[in-house]
Amino acid sequence: MDFGLGKVLPVRIEDEMKNSYIDYAMSVIVMRALPDVRDGLKPVHRRILYAMHEAGMAPNKPYKKSARIVGEVLGKYHPHGDSSVYDATVRMAQDFSIRYLLVDGHGNFGSIDGDSAAAMRYTEVRMSRVAESMLEDIERDTVDFAPNYDESLKEPTVLPSKIPNLLVNGSAGIAVGMATNIPPHNLGEVVDGLIMMIDNPEVTINELMMAIKGPDFPTGALILGREGIRQAYTTGRGGVKMRAQCRIEKMANGKNRILVTEIPYQVNKARLVEKIAELVRDKVIDGVTDLRDESDRKGMRIVIELRRDVNADILLNQLYKHTQLQETFGIIMLALVDRRPRIMNLQEILWHYLEHQKEVIVRRTRFELAKAKARAHILEGLKIALDHLDAVITTIRQSKTVDIAKEALMTGFDLSEKQAQAILDLRLQRLTGLEREKIEQEYKDILETIEWLESVLADEHKVLAIIKEELLDVRKRFADERRTVITTDVSELNMEDLIAEEDIVLTLTHGGYIKRLPVDTYRSQKRGGKGVTGMGTKEEDFVEHLFVTTTHNNVLFFTSRGRVYQLKGYEIPEASRTAKGTAIVNMLALEPNEKVTAVIPIKEFSERKFLLMVTRKGIVKKTELMEFDTTRKGGLIAINLDDDDDLIGVKLTGGEHYVIIGTKDGLAIYFPETNVRAMGRTAHGVKGITLHDGDSVVGMDTVKKDGELLTVTSEGYGKRTPLAEYRNQSRGGKGVINIKVTEKTGHVVGIKVVKPGQELMLITGDGIVIRTEIDAISVFSRNAQGVKIMRTGETDTVVALAVVEKKADNE
Repeated sequence: MDFGLGKVLPVRIEDEMKNSYIDYAMSVIVMRALPDVRDGLKPVHRRILYAMHEAGMAPNKPYKKSARIVGEVLGKYHPHGDSSVYDATVRMAQDFSIRYLLVDGHGNFGSIDGDSAAAMRYTEVRMSRVAESMLEDIERDTVDFAPNYDESLKEPTVLPSKIPNLLVNGSAGIAVGMATNIPPHNLGEVVDGLIMMIDNPEVTINELMMAIKGPDFPTGALILGREGIRQAYTTGRGGVKMRAQCRIEKMANGKNRILVTEIPYQVNKARLVEKIAELVRDKVIDGVTDLRDESDRKGMRIVIELRRDVNADILLNQLYKHTQLQETFGIIMLALVDRRPRIMNLQEILWHYLEHQKEVIVRRTRFELAKAKARAHILEGLKIALDHLDAVITTIRQSKTVDIAKEALMTGFDLSEKQAQAILDLRLQRLTGLEREKIEQEYKDILETIEWLESVLADEHKVLAIIKEELLDVRKRFADERRTVITTDVSELNMEDLIAEEDIVLTLTHGGYIKRLPVDTYRSQKRGGKGVTGMGTKEEDFVEHLFVTTTHNNVLFFTSRGRVYQLKGYEIPEASRTAKGTAIVNMLALEPNEKVTAVIPIKEFSERKFLLMVTRKGIVKKTELMEFDTTRKGGLIAINLDDDDDLIGVKLTGGEHYVIIGTKDGLAIYFPETNVRAMGRTAHGVKGITLHDGDSVVGMDTVKKDGELLTVTSEGYGKRTPLAEYRNQSRGGKGVINIKVTEKTGHVVGIKVVKPGQELMLITGDGIVIRTEIDAISVFSRNAQGVKIMRTGETDTVVALAVVEKKADNE
């Protein structure tokens, strides 16, 4: 093969790809994506600020077109696309992107809604005062300069940076095989941390965290918990939970609204509002009636109005879960140290910044010392000339040319060339007595300056004292109040930890409306009272389930299709005594024609606990409670039912209770729970009672010791009967007479095992509720029909009952 007489070299393609990729990767790492630990800037930002400094775009000068600085940077230092330079300039001017602005922008520089900045020909910029302090002393040989891309100019490799910019403004960048994501911090806190390190070089990260409490984002908001901060500061990596600043307000019409005044860092407000609207539209979040963005130049304000029956705390937690109202900032404290990428902890970043400042101060001191010595050398020459003034003047007058005069002065008075030139440049007015005194004083002052500068170079403590003084000056000029509040991580708490535990009454109507009320809503009345209105229902609707639980308990909803759904007590919206409530279909993912037929409160899911279920056809089934521990929205299979059967009763047991089952026609069967073996969730169950034609099961209860069985009929009759009167039978028998059912009493609507000191709550189909003491209900034998407990209307009947513990009542 002809390789062109040595002009073409054969190279293995894998070697070429390897070398080229490494070169590319190193270029991106060192010259593009990662900030320097010393000034916290990437090359493009450093070049923009230096070009502004060179162009005289100081904070006290007029604004100049952005296009002008973009051209300067492109032409002199950064041979890449103009958009990369302008985008970087824009970000340094956005008060929602950067904590302390480095560019003072004039015009449209975009918004937190994601609007882009106006074109560079329209906007104007100049350096901010913070950026000016970043470049202070750059002319005093404080930093190294390197040739630019075409070696026609020099550019700084780092800025003197009197601001600890890496931590103060943070940085984000994706290189090759690595990324950095450093959050912004409060300048005052970072300066305090640096001063702690100056005063005590052995300071620990925990001690530094007393000064530097955590990130301080330009958009404010909240940080939840300190563990993520501690991890990031200790290891260089960690996650910080950010949460929007929200508050719940009561409106004049009694409804609640959520006001969002600050959002997490780097969250697009317009997209956030769109996301909330999508969740409401898709029914992921239910209860929002209006959503508005009322933000203006005074500040942010997102308004979320809620339906009256919605628990605002729960809905707000749903928003935190499903939207960017809560977000995590993943911290990776990666920066270049000696042109090599390193992940550092907080202590190391501060140490590297102080080392940089030491070098800046030392180099500046050397520069000033050299300048002072040069001036002292000139002044020494002027002093010699003034001491021999007549001879000097004579020498100059006798010389034909300047060069001859300079040579004569150097030879005659033992002067250097610079000193001789300074004497020749001396103006006649400097020969007056007053001017001579000024030269003497200047020489004396310059000697003191030289002595001070030499002492600084000889003593590191003095260098650190200068750094401390300059940091305190920076703090005084630029530090402000912290914007981000660091608070406890309540997201790890359950919602119930934030809600007081209290007894509540839950009611569920035949039409599927549910609500909760405080148990004290219903006052105690004497036996035979008329009751109070417990719920406003439609004529065709009536209350089907009523029970007492607490706000913290789980509530299991068993449906006509043998499925079970789960809610917490506090998740059920509270309503007034006469209100209809909330449709259960808005809270549970019920299928069409699926109806809630049984409800049971659960304190906690634990082992050796069982759910005992009874169907209308007398089937019983026992399943371990742990099999129902799930948060799945679609529900679980609770029992496999026949097509013409319904689930009518569920009880939480310990596996060793006695079971009593009551039927509509007044029969009951009493047998030990051990007769029913534990089965899986999808099992069918076994026969609990053999029913006569037309009869059906209306209730079931469990008991450990002897007690009394309360039986209530549809016409408001009831009685207590000792359980000792019910003989122990085998599961599947026909049972014994429980109550004498007549046309006057109506059929049995429910049975409950009761004890003295409890109270009974009855509710009718028209929503009338009565609460009366159990002790006031007479004790009768099994064959008796009982006494009138509640007077019902001509067309009204009792439909549900619940037993509650007696409360102290002052009414």
